[in-house]
Amino acid sequence: MRITIVYNQPAPSRYDEVGESLAITSVLDSVKSVEEALKARGHSVSRLGLTPPWEAVASALGAIDAGVVFNLFEGFDGRSETEWMLARELEALGRPYTGGSSATLELCLNKAQAKERFLALGIPTAKYQLLENQRLDEFVLPFPVIVKAAREDASHGLNQDSVVYNREALARQVEYIQEQYGPPVLVEQFLPGREFTVSIVGGAQPRMFPPSELRYASEWHGPPIMTYAAKWWPDDPAYKATTISWTDHIPNALARQIEEVALAGYRAVGSPPYARVDLRADAQERLHILEINPNPDLWPEAGLASQTKTGGLEYVDLIETIVKLALNVEHAGERPASTHAA
Repeated sequence: MRITIVYNQPAPSRYDEVGESLAITSVLDSVKSVEEALKARGHSVSRLGLTPPWEAVASALGAIDAGVVFNLFEGFDGRSETEWMLARELEALGRPYTGGSSATLELCLNKAQAKERFLALGIPTAKYQLLENQRLDEFVLPFPVIVKAAREDASHGLNQDSVVYNREALARQVEYIQEQYGPPVLVEQFLPGREFTVSIVGGAQPRMFPPSELRYASEWHGPPIMTYAAKWWPDDPAYKATTISWTDHIPNALARQIEEVALAGYRAVGSPPYARVDLRADAQERLHILEINPNPDLWPEAGLASQTKTGGLEYVDLIETIVKLALNVEHAGERPASTHAA
């Protein structure tokens, strides 16, 4: 089969200014790995690296001559909405493509909107507020809280100052996030318990793989969270203090809770063909959804591929499964209603 891998061609961006460009350039590692896996299964593969302006994207997508578009596009710098816009363009063209629908991507890219969906369905997630510098007097959550960019992923904006314990620190961090990533800023109740990540593949027929637990060294004096440095910089103390362990022997009650909460959140965002669900416990050991990433990194050493391999699905089989889900749309998920205006 002819397959075209579509991705955002790395270019100088605002992430360079804050030392966070690695999360952008790493897409090329995923492209290479996916291409090799597809070729190993006998597919004919081409690449299409996209660059602005957006007007050129529709023309490039329309010219694709392939049975499936393998979607690794993560959006253009400063325009996170272009990630779901690309999926919507492929939908309009009637081209089969891998990964989440435009509606699922749009929902999950807007962290506050996703949390509202969870809350409406009774799925536990941390209490939150959207704030801007001019509205700090509206803050009502109890400390500590964690301050995040509302429309970023890959740990962009998360650092040692992200967990705050008083209004002065809150004001500083809200100002920093607003200046670097734009308003509004997501402020959440900080959950102090254990943290898990779960991979799910299959869409309407989901298969959940063995979860992994994020652990933070007891001697580490920074916040116990997955900061950008802890995720991307191997030489950084935060990276060295963070470990990912496989949780083969966890109590049955906790295992059931992980499965129930993760699957509920997965279905709430439309049961995408493949996704990673991040969970964290509160002080009473009740799990909450942190976020759901419907098109997570497909590099072989990244979380999803590592978890699926642990669960018996080799990398080439994972990539082939993702292609088959794109061709069998009846198994690719529920495609939630779009959150943008018509």
